[in-house]
Amino acid sequence: MRHFLSTEDWSRNELQGLLDRAAAFKSGVKSRSLEGKSIALVFFNPSLRTRSSFDIGAHQLGGHAIVLDAKGATWPMEFGDGAIMDGAEEEHVREAARVLSRYVDLIAIRCFPEFKNWQDEREDPMISAFAKHATVPVINMETIVHPCQELAHMLALQERSGPVAGKNYLLTWVPHPKPLNTAVANSSLLIASKFGANVRILVPDEVYRLDERYMSAAERFTAEGGGSVTLTTDVEAAYSGADVVYAKSWGALPFYGNWDEEAPFRAKGADFMITPDKMALTNNAVVSHCLPMRRNVKIADAVVDSDAFMGIDEAENRLHVQKAVMEALALQGGAE
Repeated sequence: MRHFLSTEDWSRNELQGLLDRAAAFKSGVKSRSLEGKSIALVFFNPSLRTRSSFDIGAHQLGGHAIVLDAKGATWPMEFGDGAIMDGAEEEHVREAARVLSRYVDLIAIRCFPEFKNWQDEREDPMISAFAKHATVPVINMETIVHPCQELAHMLALQERSGPVAGKNYLLTWVPHPKPLNTAVANSSLLIASKFGANVRILVPDEVYRLDERYMSAAERFTAEGGGSVTLTTDVEAAYSGADVVYAKSWGALPFYGNWDEEAPFRAKGADFMITPDKMALTNNAVVSHCLPMRRNVKIADAVVDSDAFMGIDEAENRLHVQKAVMEALALQGGAE
């Protein structure tokens, strides 16, 4: 049985197969591959696009989605092995995952890190526990990576400008009032490098380097399939000749859970908002963001409202790629 927890675990050809199926769905191909099947959507964190697109996608495939608010509508959950449950948590994932597996054919989890201890949270403990104890496939709706967003992003890029192999892909840190999860940054690095792009990561200071797990994976992907990965603090060099610009805010891992000490480094990026002047340095690049997005903080209105912005297309693609993922997992050997 296969889960969809990270694109790191799927080959480029397998991911392209999902993208091709998503493109077919987008073009109007119909499927009832979830007829008589159901999916539990378990949300430990808020959602607009993810919740809507998974629910609607399951319906369009003939299935049924049950949405569970794990922060209020279900019992608080513990995931640690050997935990003494004398705190707020009433239920352990060992029971929750196995019971849900008796009801549904797929389980999808959205669970952000708690910003307490990165060495623990980098292991993705909640969704890993669900994958360990569930007897049906588990889908990642965003934890410390966001694989469904990755696919939606790559589909939008392929629609706009064809294969990304050999193109200059800029992942740029952008300002935000508070430190955020590194999930989308990790994911954009993974998917762009796996598909052979020359990835530039622009940060205000090298303390914003992403976790070594993802940096190493990206270097491995480019060694195998072409492309390159570089980290830079040089704004002009990073934008120069870029074919793709992807915006994301994230917190510096050395200050994880101790954000007050991060403030001086965050201040270095005060002028990192994407503006028309920066975009003028690119090779007529497309620009995107995973949404939600703070206008005129992360990206200037003039850029968001230009033809170069593909964030709405990317958001639409969430529906199509998630249908492809649900179908592939629901119909894998023994699950049909």
